Amino acid sequence: MANKLRIYELAKNYNKTTKEMLKLLKEEFGLEIKSHMSVLGGDDLAIVEEYFSDNKKEDKNINQQKEKKDDKKIENKCKKEEKIPENKSSNKKKNKKSSNKKDKKKNKKQNKRSKKSTKREIKADNNDDGNIYIPESISVKSFAEKIDENANQVIMKLMGLGVMAGLNDQIDFDKAELVALEFNKEISKEVKLDEVEIQEKDLDYEDDEKDLQSRPPVVSVMGHVDHGKTSILDAIRNTQFASGEAGGITQHIGASTVNVNDKEIVFLDTPGHEAFTQMRMRGAQSTDIAILVVAGDDGVMPQTIEAINHAKAAGIPIIVAINKMDKEESDPNRVKQELTEYGLVSEDWGGDTIMVEVSARTGDGIKELLEMVLLVAEMRELKANPNRDAVGIIIEAQLDKARGAVATVLVQKGTLHDKDYVVTGSSSGRIRAMFNSKGQAISEAGPSTPVQILGLSDVAEAGDKIFAVEDEKIARAYADRAKEQKREERLIQKSNTNLEDMYEGIEEGELKELNIIVKTDVKGTVDAVASSFSKLSNEEVFVNVIAGAVGGISESDVLLAQASNAIIIGFNVRPTQGALQMAEENNIEIRTYSIIYEAIEDVEKALKGMLDPEFEEKILGRAKVQETFKIPSAGTIAGVLVTNGSIPRSAKIRLLRDNVVIFDGEIESMKRFKDDAKVLNNGYEGGIGLEKFNDIKEGDELEAYEMVEKERA
Repeated sequence: MANKLRIYELAKNYNKTTKEMLKLLKEEFGLEIKSHMSVLGGDDLAIVEEYFSDNKKEDKNINQQKEKKDDKKIENKCKKEEKIPENKSSNKKKNKKSSNKKDKKKNKKQNKRSKKSTKREIKADNNDDGNIYIPESISVKSFAEKIDENANQVIMKLMGLGVMAGLNDQIDFDKAELVALEFNKEISKEVKLDEVEIQEKDLDYEDDEKDLQSRPPVVSVMGHVDHGKTSILDAIRNTQFASGEAGGITQHIGASTVNVNDKEIVFLDTPGHEAFTQMRMRGAQSTDIAILVVAGDDGVMPQTIEAINHAKAAGIPIIVAINKMDKEESDPNRVKQELTEYGLVSEDWGGDTIMVEVSARTGDGIKELLEMVLLVAEMRELKANPNRDAVGIIIEAQLDKARGAVATVLVQKGTLHDKDYVVTGSSSGRIRAMFNSKGQAISEAGPSTPVQILGLSDVAEAGDKIFAVEDEKIARAYADRAKEQKREERLIQKSNTNLEDMYEGIEEGELKELNIIVKTDVKGTVDAVASSFSKLSNEEVFVNVIAGAVGGISESDVLLAQASNAIIIGFNVRPTQGALQMAEENNIEIRTYSIIYEAIEDVEKALKGMLDPEFEEKILGRAKVQETFKIPSAGTIAGVLVTNGSIPRSAKIRLLRDNVVIFDGEIESMKRFKDDAKVLNNGYEGGIGLEKFNDIKEGDELEAYEMVEKERA
């Protein structure tokens, strides 16, 4: 008899699921157990084990009696079957087959009925209901046709409103609405649904609970660079195929399947946070569980925090793998302590986060890690319907010179077959070939199966859903509509949340939550700012700090802001060049401050509709410090190479070290070779001295900027 056992171990001992064991302990023994990782010991454990021991004896007696009865039944049945003619037995089989066919037909009809209903809803959403719908902008001629009035009369009404417009001139919805009222007609703004959303509403549907079956968990492995993500995947492969069997985790298709205790686990080989953040941006979910790898000798690092934020934003459970435990300097307690600052408390410290100590090099702890994944999966009761048209998600996609458009698909519902017609976003086609994670050709794939498919018309987008449809005509129609919408979207770029237009969104009842990502130069500032912003929430809008961390603003921060419709606020830190470009391309607002209260005031003013900034910062260029020179009369001079834009002598300048602001002030001197210079252009080298500042080091960056007056609307 063990002195102490975790609940999941107790469940395993008596062939019960963890959920069944938790329920039994509560109902039979009145024990309020917190989770599957809780420990049971002492008298409580003794009573429970005694209960199972007594039940086992009772079950044994019952089984013996049952076996006797069964033997008797079989004996009687055999006697009867001797008298049954052979054709009756074959009729039974026929009846069973015909009943199966009927069930299949019935299910198919139900699925079709469900789809038709969805299509009717879409039609209504697309404004085909007899009302007059006008887009945001429309030509006078088209508007006159829409409201069934003479175009010249419409022009006259516009003139009466002080608007001079010809037949082909565009008018906005507000002016169109005023003109329509002049004719005693009401118009509504046209709402155009996203074609990708229409695909999902038309081609997907909720399954009946009775049709759902258990499916394998899908796992992302995440963590800081060099903490051992790839090594852990390799260690899993070695554990899996210790017998020397070929195969295992491969890089063929960006995803892989392994078997543990006769159960499957699917691993996404793509970088964890990028993978499911891209999915979230399209409203999809690809991952069930995240394994967060933290090196025991290094602890929590910037990318560790990024990974935690992305996993939390996706709403998936985290299992921590404390790696490199074979090293003497590894300290798991330090790692656990650091993780508590980010809301991850180990179960042996009274929390609910599973943390497993592993060594990818020796293989220690890998088996336990996999068992924990299965345990969490069991608690989540992951299910899907395999008997329906397939729905999946694009994990990766690329153009192969030899094979054309190639996509890695994670099947989520139904069963995908080779030769199926499929549509995903603006791509469609018939599957020409399908391969599993070992690169083997297969003919079908059920839920939680990663496959590589060939046959799409174009390269698909990661994160888009993929649907199996009845024929090529349907697939192409959906894809063509999505393609046309993409073309229109290129002309009208969609804007994200920013502080200037936030109040308008609140007034119109559109914005209910302002998401903020905070990046600072020191940890204490993160907590102070998060607390201050949260207090600004009011009845109309909730201010939510979704992530906060130390360090420069990276592309990963912009990606998270894009997925969460957030703004990024930085204190004494700057964005990388890549983050700046990504933010500009996707209209993500990055605001940087050197004083906390200025940021708090800006957000507070925005909430009250009072924010009216007159100036904005314009970045002119960046330069890399290649070497430094000490000159007696001038102090330390930075020998620089301009890597982007230009550095004018008159500009304000910042010195950045790891994207954290070290100095913000004026340029004291600028030289090109031995001559004074007014500007250093992109690709040129020169010398720059900073006003009253000498702490310049190789590898630092200089960022030139100016404050320009902003046009008011």
